[in-house]
Amino acid sequence: MRYRHAGLWHHDRDKATPGFTVVAPSRCKNVYLIGMDGDVRHSWQTPMKPGNYAYMLPGGHLLWSGETEDGPVPGGGKGGLLREYDWDGNVLWEYLDNHQHHDFRRLSNGNTVYIGWEEMPMEAAARVQGAAPGTEDEGGIIWGDYLREVNPAGETVWEWHAYEDETLLGIPLHPMSTRKEFAHCNSVAEIPGGDLLLSFRKFSTIAIVDKKTRKVRWHHQDNSWGQQHDAEMLDGGNILLFANGIHVPSGTFHSRIVEMNPDTGEDVWVYRGAPWPSFYSPNISGAQRLCSGNTLICEGLPGRIFEVTPSGEIVWEYVSPWFGGPFQGGMINSVFRAYRYPADGPEIEGRLGAVG
Repeated sequence: MRYRHAGLWHHDRDKATPGFTVVAPSRCKNVYLIGMDGDVRHSWQTPMKPGNYAYMLPGGHLLWSGETEDGPVPGGGKGGLLREYDWDGNVLWEYLDNHQHHDFRRLSNGNTVYIGWEEMPMEAAARVQGAAPGTEDEGGIIWGDYLREVNPAGETVWEWHAYEDETLLGIPLHPMSTRKEFAHCNSVAEIPGGDLLLSFRKFSTIAIVDKKTRKVRWHHQDNSWGQQHDAEMLDGGNILLFANGIHVPSGTFHSRIVEMNPDTGEDVWVYRGAPWPSFYSPNISGAQRLCSGNTLICEGLPGRIFEVTPSGEIVWEYVSPWFGGPFQGGMINSVFRAYRYPADGPEIEGRLGAVG
């Protein structure tokens, strides 16, 4: 199987976008910055495996989540410990919430927002539609999502609860899902104006929450996405997401990267593997639109990170060599997300010299 060959596979120096790529292997403790030749150029040591991923902030800082042992685990994506490291690995900021899961973002106002799990009130849980009956957690519990914004002092300044939103409660969970979780939010991203773009895996829906009203002001569902991840708004207003392609109506499992116009609901750009079954990750994963117009894709489960042009040509390809476990009886090199930063950008600031 090709995925056994880890490291750099391909680098088209004329077409790839130069920079350094941050990789936080899902089953390992360190976070790495790799060059275009696949060489490790910098790393951070962390006390535990990631609560999914890490990304860079201006000034050479790293924002990271670690998976703690305490707190509920109704589904994948457990986190718990949020930390900001400087370039040298010193902890500058820390916040603990054992209910945190999946995503966390530093906002433009300097605060941090993250997703957490909470036990839904029984009256709200009774309104959850869809999925297999009798698959709730012990005691009939359904776990819902909340968003919490904290300031640098760790004080909560804003919250939102999925079970309070009438729009979301009106969307049935996927019939092949369970009722242990309602919605399963797996990404949160600030958009221009300060509202929040969310991705909900359990019913293949993305939504925008109005920060002032605490209500969903826009949403779009597409079952063909197959329980997507990593919804991001691009500079022009379109939305980029990783369509995982599991439990889709056609039953032909393959992943896609979709750029859609939120005003029309139409796809304006789609990437598929060639042949299409060659690109598939049923969970995790993400995509980043680069400054060149190319797209960096993290095919999460097999730990494959690659860059494609607008025409779909692969111009850089890398497979994570960091395996950890145990995972279902073996070792795995999965990566939740990956991001690339230019050498002279505000995150790297020339610290690593030439890209290579």
